[in-house]
This record gives sequence, structure tokens and C-alpha cells, in this order.
Amino acid sequence: MSPEVLTVAMFVGLLIGLFMGHPLAFVLGGLAVIFGFLGPGPDVFGMIINRIFGAMDNYVLVAVPIFIFMARLLSDSGVADRMFEVMRQLLGPVRGGLTLAVIAVSVVLAATTGIIGASMTMMGLLALPSMLQHNYQKEMSCGAIAAGGSLGILIPPSIMLVIMGSFASISVGQLFAAALVPGLLLALMYGLYAGVLSYFKPEIGPPVSEEERSELNAGELFGLILKLVVPPMLLVLGVLGSIFAGIATATEAASIGAFIALLLVVVYGRFTWRGFFESVIESGKTTTMVLFVVVGATAFTGVFIAGGGIEVSSDFINGLGLGKWGTLVVMILMVFILGMFLDWLGIILICFPLFLPIVAEQGFDKLWFVVIVALVLQTSFLTPPFGYALFYLKGVAPEGVTTGHIYRGVVPFIMLILLGTLLCTIYPQIIMWLPRTMYG
Repeated sequence: MSPEVLTVAMFVGLLIGLFMGHPLAFVLGGLAVIFGFLGPGPDVFGMIINRIFGAMDNYVLVAVPIFIFMARLLSDSGVADRMFEVMRQLLGPVRGGLTLAVIAVSVVLAATTGIIGASMTMMGLLALPSMLQHNYQKEMSCGAIAAGGSLGILIPPSIMLVIMGSFASISVGQLFAAALVPGLLLALMYGLYAGVLSYFKPEIGPPVSEEERSELNAGELFGLILKLVVPPMLLVLGVLGSIFAGIATATEAASIGAFIALLLVVVYGRFTWRGFFESVIESGKTTTMVLFVVVGATAFTGVFIAGGGIEVSSDFINGLGLGKWGTLVVMILMVFILGMFLDWLGIILICFPLFLPIVAEQGFDKLWFVVIVALVLQTSFLTPPFGYALFYLKGVAPEGVTTGHIYRGVVPFIMLILLGTLLCTIYPQIIMWLPRTMYG
């Protein structure tokens, strides 16, 4: 089988397998076996086994199950529901205040849990009924929850950034620093969009009346903020601060975070041995899913490389004659389109072996490019037909909220993500300022 035929056949097979509903890990692994025989031949499997062992021997990946465990503990601490109530009291009187509260709490959850399913489920159950009760527009409510909940893969500490750093051979600390400002920029853009639109169109996000709010004076509200918002922020500072200061690696910092998260669960009175056991089991399940995809994608890309697919794809992209920036647009467009069908993990493991050599050839900074891809991957949770945030939100949405409401609600936020990506492309210092300041 020629390299050209192999390249097309492998990607067509990938789409067919996914549309048939098979798990990504087994689609990738199965295609690797099939095209390993049809393309390079059986000898390629020895190389694939070595690549898989090399991936599993990566010390940085040890941080993945620890960060997942930290997130599970924080999800069980019950801090999110009480935090949203505090933000509702604080911002409720403002037009669009509940939408702003959703985005603010989502940022805190993104910086502490980083698990999209957990964030989406919590915010869907806590915030959406309250927003609908106060006559907020369904589309705006759904869009803010879906977009805010998806920030967990971008704002560090993020499992996605750990895996990106591992497979792009970039310091996870530098990647965390580079992604922090763009992540906060997206959150700011979401808040500005919701706040400005609600100000000029109060029917989208009417203020909560004084009578509808519970009786809490300023002192009590300040006390709740100190109790519920400050401890999670100390956790974030403990994890990111130890990495940025060079005191700990990402794996060691993850252990610090898990320990602090366990202390928070105990302090908030939510610790039970049953809950602890369930957190361990769920962390193991999630980690297993991630590593199965890593194994399948490693095998897939191994066959793809051995069969000449990288050269064919690189020659095709460079042969378009679009120049440096045109080539970048093509790569970003490919990530955006793949995000409609694949999850972020599959996209990273498939695209990085193809894109990173082109990035080096075109003279782009690798750290900057990886963060640009991370920004675009936000859309993979929001774009139909396979946007996971859409499914999570629909699963917990109250009666009367349709799939159409959710789809229409996320469209403006997808546009904001693309605008944020454009800003970071035009002004690369948005990404590069913090890592250059901290690491030189």
C-alpha cells in the first residue's frame, strides 16, 4: 500500500469507526493493527511496542492520576454549591449577575478540579434551575454554563496541559504559565459579553430583586467568601506556586494539591471513608480511559509514521503554497474540524506528530503553538455533533431546556474562543509574557 493511499485510508477508517460508535482507543488501536499489516508490514509492531513502553515510562504522566484524584476530592467537598450561592448573593442585584456568577465559579472550578464532566454537572444542577427561575434567557444560561465549564482543560493545573507538555517535550511549568493568561482572557471575554448584553437587554439576564435574596449582611457575606473561596485559591497557589517557583515538578505539585484537597474535604466536614474509596476508584477508571487512548493513539501514529503518512501530510500542507501564516490557519482549521468528531486527547495524540515538525520548519515557537491549539480545543467541547459539554448539560438540564437552546447558546461563545485565539495570534505576548518573565 502506497503512503498516499495509507494516509487517506487511515483517516477515513478513523471517521467510520467513530461514526459507528466504537470507543476511540479501540478504533485507533484496531486501525493500527489492520494498516500495520497492509502498510509497513508485521515488522512495524516491534517498533510500536517500544513506542508504547516509552509513552508509559514517561514520568510526567504520573501527574495525571494524581490531578484526577485531587479533582475528585474537591468535587466531593461540596464547595461548589456553597460558592455559587455566595456569588449569587454578591452579583444577583446586577443585570446578568447570575451569568457572571456562573463564569466566576467556573474559573475557580477550572483552577481546582479541571474535570469537565464534574464542573458541567455541578453547574448544570446548581445554576441552571436558579437562572431559569429568575427568568434568564435559556440560550445565554446554557451557553455560559457550557463555555465556563469547559475552561477546566485550559486554565492550569490542567490534565490536558500535562499531556500536551509530555508529548510536545515542553516543560509543564512553562506550559502552565503560558496558558494561564489566555485562559483568564477567555473568562473575561465571556463575562464582558454576558454583562454588556444583559445591560442593554435586561430580559436576557434580569437582576435578582432584593426580596428574592436571602438576608445576609455584608459581614456575613465577606465571611462566607473567606471560608469558601479563599481555601480553594490557596490550593491553586500551592500547586502552581510550587511549579512556577521551581520548588516542585508537575508530578510533585499534583501530590501537594491532592493532600491540600484532602484537608479541605476534612475541614468542610465532608470526609467519609466510602467517599474516599469511591474517589480512588473513579480516579482509577478515568486514568485507565486516558491511558487506553494513549496506547491506541501511540500505535496509530506509529503505523502512520512508519507508512510514510507524516511525509505525505506535511508535503500536502506545505504544497498548498499558503506561506507561514496560511499553513498555520490550515492546521488550526484541522484542529477545529476534528474537534467536532474527536475529544481533545485523540486530537493531541494524532495531530502533534504531524504538526510539530511543520511548526519547527515554519519557524513558529513551539510553546506558543501548543497554547494556540489548547485554545482552539475549547471548541471541541462545544461544537456539535460530539461536543461533550452539550451532552453533559442536556443530561442535567431541567424540563423545558431543549438541545436547540443549548446549541444556539454556545454559538456566541465559540465565536469568542476563536476571537481569543486570533488575539493571541496577533499579540503572541499574551501567551509568552508570563513564561518569559518567570523562566527567562
